[in-house]
Amino acid sequence: MSFKKIAILALRIIAAVILLQTLYFKFTAQPESVVLFSKLGVEPWGRIGTGVIELITGILLLVPSTVFIGAILGIGLMAGAILSHIAVLGIVSQGDGGQLFMLAIVVLISCVAIAILYKQQGIALYNKVFGKSA
Repeated sequence: MSFKKIAILALRIIAAVILLQTLYFKFTAQPESVVLFSKLGVEPWGRIGTGVIELITGILLLVPSTVFIGAILGIGLMAGAILSHIAVLGIVSQGDGGQLFMLAIVVLISCVAIAILYKQQGIALYNKVFGKSA
């Protein structure tokens, strides 16, 4: 396996693992998660809905034929998370030293890189959906 393939796989795994590891906090209504979504005014439906979308996104990033879709969803999710931190929650949330914010940045950068690297998959999907030929 080439270095490029290993690096791309690493990006996919890093983004998926970060997304999937936060699900425990969201789906079990851990106090840290409840406080964050309460500050945003979307507790509990925002917490659960975000968790479901993160679960789907993590899976899509790991399945080779759906990587591009997962990357686009990941970009949207992390853009929302980053904006929420900047506008409402603050970079440091509940004394975490900015860890949640930095994890969102890592996932965003990974997903942007993945979307660029899987651009052909996106173009093929667009052509399939809209009936265009390459």
